[in-house]
Amino acid sequence: MPSSLVVLQDWLAKERRLTTVYGYPRQGPNRELKKAIEGYWKGTVTADALRQTAAELRRANWQQLNKAGIDEVPTGDFSYYDHVLDTSVMLGAIPERHRPERHRTAVAADALDGYFAMARGTQEVAPLEMTKWFDTNYHYLVPELGPDTTFTADSTKQVAELREALTLGLKARPVIVGPITYLLLAKPAPGVAEDFKPLSLLDKLLPVYAEILADLRAAGAEWVQLDEPALVQDRTAAELTATTTAYAELGGLADRPKLLVASYFDRLGDALPVLAKSPVEGLGIDFTGPAAANLADLAAVPEIRQKRLVAGVVNGRNIWLNDLSKSLSTLVVLLGLADQVDVSSSCSLLHVPLDVAADTDLDPEVAGWLAFARQKTAEIVTLSRGITEGTEAIAAELEANRAALASRANSALTNNPAVRARVAAVTADDSRRSAPYEERAAAQQKRLELPLLPTTTVGSFPQTTELRTARADLRTGRIDETQYDERIAAEIREVLTFQEKAGLDVLVHGEPERNDMVQYFAEQLDGYVATQHGWVQSYGTRYVRPPVLVGDISRPEPMTVRWWKYAQEQTDRPVKGMLTGPVTMLAWSFVRDDQPRSETARQVALALRDEVVDLETAGAAVIQVDEPALRETLPLRQADRAAYLTWGTEVFRLTTSGVRADTQIHTHMCYVEFGDILNALDEMDADVASLEAARSHMQVAHELGAAGYPRGVGPGVYDIHSPRVPDTPEVVSLLRKGLDAIPAARLWVNPDCGLKTRGWPEVRDSLQNLVEAAREIRATQGN
Repeated sequence: MPSSLVVLQDWLAKERRLTTVYGYPRQGPNRELKKAIEGYWKGTVTADALRQTAAELRRANWQQLNKAGIDEVPTGDFSYYDHVLDTSVMLGAIPERHRPERHRTAVAADALDGYFAMARGTQEVAPLEMTKWFDTNYHYLVPELGPDTTFTADSTKQVAELREALTLGLKARPVIVGPITYLLLAKPAPGVAEDFKPLSLLDKLLPVYAEILADLRAAGAEWVQLDEPALVQDRTAAELTATTTAYAELGGLADRPKLLVASYFDRLGDALPVLAKSPVEGLGIDFTGPAAANLADLAAVPEIRQKRLVAGVVNGRNIWLNDLSKSLSTLVVLLGLADQVDVSSSCSLLHVPLDVAADTDLDPEVAGWLAFARQKTAEIVTLSRGITEGTEAIAAELEANRAALASRANSALTNNPAVRARVAAVTADDSRRSAPYEERAAAQQKRLELPLLPTTTVGSFPQTTELRTARADLRTGRIDETQYDERIAAEIREVLTFQEKAGLDVLVHGEPERNDMVQYFAEQLDGYVATQHGWVQSYGTRYVRPPVLVGDISRPEPMTVRWWKYAQEQTDRPVKGMLTGPVTMLAWSFVRDDQPRSETARQVALALRDEVVDLETAGAAVIQVDEPALRETLPLRQADRAAYLTWGTEVFRLTTSGVRADTQIHTHMCYVEFGDILNALDEMDADVASLEAARSHMQVAHELGAAGYPRGVGPGVYDIHSPRVPDTPEVVSLLRKGLDAIPAARLWVNPDCGLKTRGWPEVRDSLQNLVEAAREIRATQGN
């Protein structure tokens, strides 16, 4: 036990430290929310039944937290789709094109329809743009604002959920996206000048927040949490001044609850003294990962002594067991800086699965190293007891924790000398293609003989109920491997036949054998483990089970060659080999935290390099290595980005540079702000990049054109995250915008992303329209 803890033990016992979290997984233990919402969309679940399911899940979450020992539960963090969309509704920031839909459905059906129209779109109106929530794998719906935006308060959801919790006898704290983060996450609405700054609307927005705070106080809120994660990014002097203004005004209100301003994911930097000097009563600060730097920074901010400090010492983003002794040491330092220190997760537990105990098939040794949401709440309670009652009160927990950490560090599962030796032997030449792009492009065109504006898809085709049933039947033994393979082969033939009839130029096999673009590979690589119930929300009703990267990575045998060969044997057109890139393999997994990410990424890259070479040897002329996560894991602070992008692009080239000049390498990215990584995209040296562009109206194509990007580009012309079918004129219009920036000789035509979440009827119509649009444009180009 650290000596400082012994000395302080009697003092610590004077006051009990509260426990809390910022948010909790929404889906339920069996994804009940997903099933209810999708049932509502299909018409098999009524609006009342959906609301009842949601209420039951909220109640179960709060009661579980309370039973675990969490003193103050969050409200308002629950969402049918996205908490930023909920904020837009709360503020009345409804795009003009969605207002008639909301009015119609409020009268004719249910207001939920208008809400979901903003999230998913309808055949008549496009949805809001979707992008990543900071550097996580969660997606939010981007607010659309303009100088004429009028904000109106609608605190219905927040007040109702607060009252639900208070009725249960719980101490509750509403959680709301703060005004600065909301405006900084927004974008100019369609038709508004691109240089419009949503932050200029702050004076119009703050009175609406004031009204909502008054409503919550009247409903019984003692505290309200305003989340400001945007403040951990590099902020200008004007943005910091706006923050000072916002919290001076909100803090100066007479009719309001106490305010807790929370920020997370990185260090606050210059924003820390701004918040500490504001007249709010509390700050929630992250002290994990890169945000650990907040601990040293806080010592220079004496104003913190007058605030409630909610200390995020349990990592809310990763699933590794907390080092309790280390966290206790952090809390002891904080107790010397602030009078009231309460214990929390670093951010919402939305980003982790619900319960390790549900995964009974996990290796018990590995399970002992993990902490999901329920285990993290237990860690929070243990740490609070430690600084309240003294470390002797948690001696058994500390000893078990030390043993689990030692087990992980010394396990053969986490260390493979052969893998480490191979990584050490990598040279710079291993990350360079054998010829420059111009030579490669000529060799590839000679081999492939593609038309102008070649058409393709990003990879996956609809994952039908039949496919999911087949996988379940295989797992349970209702069918054997031979029967399963016959079903997969039949699906591949159907996908290829459709693509040929539709007129697509470069085909895919549709990935029917793959449950997930990361998990499928993780299950075949040594060093990964997969969960059965470790679901986390990616967006809306899209939940994924990130595999856990526990040890050094290697590939025992080829992973994709067999089904690629089968597909290519069915057609004369080129079929793409499809892989997930090394950065995405890390980003969409729970990555180990006991070595640098760059080291882990190189291990994964070498395993994937073997697969790329095997595909080429088998005859693949086009190989796609998807890296949609390259931007999402970009460090939030500018000073940290260069090093990350250096190794991030290097591992992509390490994966792909073992092939000949006439083998065409594609990559794919979606739903990110591409402007931050244009140079990195160039450094990846892929021959073709397919990129999300439909919701942003070809913005990325113009960014690439302005930057002089010299390689092939497929800016998406079909938004696959909406059920609406784009007609041919719409696709033609988008392609013309693309041609304004990218020469026809380098422009590809493809959807925004894979099609696994869509249904076959809309996929057929959309892709046929896509091909027809490409043909129409080709006719104007003399080809």
